[in-house]
Amino acid sequence: MSAAPQSHLEPFRLRGANFNLLVLRLLDPRADIVVPAIGDQFRRAPGMLRHAPVVIGLDDLTARPDEVNFSALVAGLREFAILPIGTTGGTAEMRAAAQGAGLAALRNAGHDTPPPVAPEPVAAVAPPPAVAPPAEAQRSAMVVDQSVRAGQRIWAQGCDLIVTGTVNPGAEVIADGHIHVYGALRGRAIAGGTDNTQARVFALQFDPELVSIAGFYAVRDGYGDAPMGRACQVRLVGETMRFDKIG
Repeated sequence: MSAAPQSHLEPFRLRGANFNLLVLRLLDPRADIVVPAIGDQFRRAPGMLRHAPVVIGLDDLTARPDEVNFSALVAGLREFAILPIGTTGGTAEMRAAAQGAGLAALRNAGHDTPPPVAPEPVAAVAPPPAVAPPAEAQRSAMVVDQSVRAGQRIWAQGCDLIVTGTVNPGAEVIADGHIHVYGALRGRAIAGGTDNTQARVFALQFDPELVSIAGFYAVRDGYGDAPMGRACQVRLVGETMRFDKIG
């Protein structure tokens, strides 16, 4: 008796997707300077980058490609359980040097789109009555109607983030705009994700592991006279982070 034919199952599928990745913008080409500085931050906020995939930003570097030891940088980051996966920006020579250390050259979604094509001329005709097109609905805020658990990461892309519960220790909330927490903020809050220096962080009970606005950050031992455990707003004044009591 012959065996019944087996149904064929797909071994894999490819799907396009967008992911939230942190960008580590290199301001100094020397790995022996950058890695210890990251280690110092890691010790103050060990949960911030642990097992986090990061992209290395090259736009701020003016060094020659041979002045950046990408292999040492990758090895140093991995010692802290940080996962460098690629680079963004920089010159073609710099990206090629990074690829030698296993870092893929990435580009932001939406780049390299073809230019619009001019329409062919047509004979003039009477225009139809003008009709206003419906306004495209744009989300001004993402609302999370529950607490954010340890290990969760929530990103409000292109808008504000409102959390009606608690952001627990080990949780991370990220927004391109403002962050509002109508409960206790005990995890990490990263506002102004698109270099928006006007973004703010609001919390009814302020006690975060880390707070960041437009790349500027502070951890618990750097909050100064912030109203811990009380209602607080965080904002940037120049390059200084301000912690103001609310109410």
